[in-house]
Amino acid sequence: MNKQRQIQLTPAEQAAFLQEGHKAALATLDKDGFPHVVAMGFLAKDDAIYMTSYAKAQKVVNIKRNPKVGLMIETGKNYGDFRGLMIRGHCVIIEDSALVAGSFKSFRRSRAGKPRRRVKRSPARQNG
Repeated sequence: MNKQRQIQLTPAEQAAFLQEGHKAALATLDKDGFPHVVAMGFLAKDDAIYMTSYAKAQKVVNIKRNPKVGLMIETGKNYGDFRGLMIRGHCVIIEDSALVAGSFKSFRRSRAGKPRRRVKRSPARQNG
């Protein structure tokens, strides 16, 4: 058996991985055909991945021009610990305000009760 088949996640493992609350890297294509990659939170529900964004964000502009996207969801700090899931597909932008509100509600519910990591930030330097 080849190495790729040995490390490939089963559908059940993929579904469980998507529920663990990782961040994702969303790749869209800009007007010149180059990748535009941004970090995103997401909700996996009903065999779809939901994300939220501002309508004027570059990723949304890119998706309206070309709906082909890539999504990389990963975890691990060292090479031997890396686990990830790459998803390629066509993105649909939901602009219906009731559907968007429902997505936000589901997103908040999915994050409720999960521990939040606090990041200690250095005080901002002021240039004078």
